[in-house]
Amino acid sequence: MAELGDLQAFVAVARSAGFREAARAESTSPSRLSEAVRRLETKLGVRLLHRTTRSVVPTEAGARLLDRLSPALAEVESALDVVNGFRDRPAGTLRLNVSVSATRLVLPAIVPGFLEAYPDIRLELVVEESFVDVLDAGCDAGIRYDERLEQDMIAVPIGPREQRFATAAAPAYLGRYGRPEHPRDLLAHRCIRSRFASGVMPGWEFERDGEVVRVEPPGQLVVRAGAGTDLAVDAAVAGSGIVHLFEDWLRPLLDTGALEPVLEPWWQRFSGPFLYYPGRRLVPAPLRAFVDFVRGSQAQG
Repeated sequence: MAELGDLQAFVAVARSAGFREAARAESTSPSRLSEAVRRLETKLGVRLLHRTTRSVVPTEAGARLLDRLSPALAEVESALDVVNGFRDRPAGTLRLNVSVSATRLVLPAIVPGFLEAYPDIRLELVVEESFVDVLDAGCDAGIRYDERLEQDMIAVPIGPREQRFATAAAPAYLGRYGRPEHPRDLLAHRCIRSRFASGVMPGWEFERDGEVVRVEPPGQLVVRAGAGTDLAVDAAVAGSGIVHLFEDWLRPLLDTGALEPVLEPWWQRFSGPFLYYPGRRLVPAPLRAFVDFVRGSQAQG
């Protein structure tokens, strides 16, 4: 029978699509993971990974093994986590899959207090904009907005319960190109757009007195959603165009005057994010502690 550690090494490399990436995630060395995968392939007598200088992808056999191993290893972790109930305080690793906006606008108010309250828990954040199956991604839970949650997920409110999208531009830009008075006026302006990894470039939505207006403004600058957001904001401050983003993200710049609000009566409100995790499995002790901490924080807020 293959060693459990070798199986875990294979899953880590396959999920990360590389030995270096997996080594960083698992706090080990690429050579140790490579040795473990080779040992597993030798024992099974079949190649599990295609290795090139640019990528590492599962073979057909590796893909089938990965599909069966992921839930099995999750059950092993759940079984081992049972003993956590006999400890004075929870311990272990908590992996969260979160969006860039959550790391910027939600977690800073939660993480320091949680780490202080639970010193034996190691918190790992996987930051990406695409919505994923948290178990397949090797994570315990995620943070996303309700329109992107699946039916079988348990959702716990986290962070602000109401937010707004803000539209803003630098004074220099507005002085040069004028101020839009209606969302459709944006079609004649330079707007800084964002595109998700899937290729989708979301339109800009506005709402006033029950009227919803969705526009697809032109954009000379298009950035990757999440990863390129800071560049979009910097470009807006420099006068390159109009930006449309979370109000909380832009608020410091609005307060200093580096950016000015545009179309503020039309800024659309939406519900805040949720901490979500599958309801079909036992909740690991580190996640249970985090859920309780979040609920306590929301009650105090």
